[in-house]
Amino acid sequence: MKEQTIEHVLAHKIITIVRGVDRENIFKTAEAFILGGIACMEITYDAARPETHAETAETIRQLNERFLKDLMIGAGTVLTPEQVVMTKEAGGRYIISPNVNKDVIQKTAQCGLVSMPGAFTPTECEEAHRWGADFVKLFPVGGMGPGYVKDLAAPLSHIRFLAVGGVTAENLPAFLKAGAIGAGVGSDLVNKELILSGAFSKITQRAKQYVQAASQEC
Repeated sequence: MKEQTIEHVLAHKIITIVRGVDRENIFKTAEAFILGGIACMEITYDAARPETHAETAETIRQLNERFLKDLMIGAGTVLTPEQVVMTKEAGGRYIISPNVNKDVIQKTAQCGLVSMPGAFTPTECEEAHRWGADFVKLFPVGGMGPGYVKDLAAPLSHIRFLAVGGVTAENLPAFLKAGAIGAGVGSDLVNKELILSGAFSKITQRAKQYVQAASQEC
């Protein structure tokens, strides 16, 4: 199951980062992604509101039940081993964090899920990998640009990097060419104004642009 998840991410490259979308709209958003060719979706926990974590896990469970054949669902902003367990019980397939936390990475491995911790420096990236990360989420990378990915990927060629933070359909090919194997995309694709106005066809359009951009790096 874990290897299947890794291969799925490598094949599809793009993980949408869904943060703060209400349950009424999240299923329509997922459907818009699927129509646009997106196959990986991250549902984030709210670090400032731990009382909502159980609800987030339930959303992951419902999305898994409804879109199992079309979307691979994982959790984001995972900061504790307890959230890893909640995600596994909900059927989530991968764990994404904004930081490098040894306990979270190791619990993810113990649960048989794919680990994607967030790191920025070479030391953080190597530590994450050594502790069992399957991918390293290079975050926030937007301000540094593709050149930073290239500089890290050269000596750390054994690490699978995901570019996250400031990635757009326009610069995605450059990040992939620089050495990232994929990217996490948030507000540029998961646009709150479009969601609240019900313009899901426009989200599908944007998703198609990202999918096309991801195929251009070769």
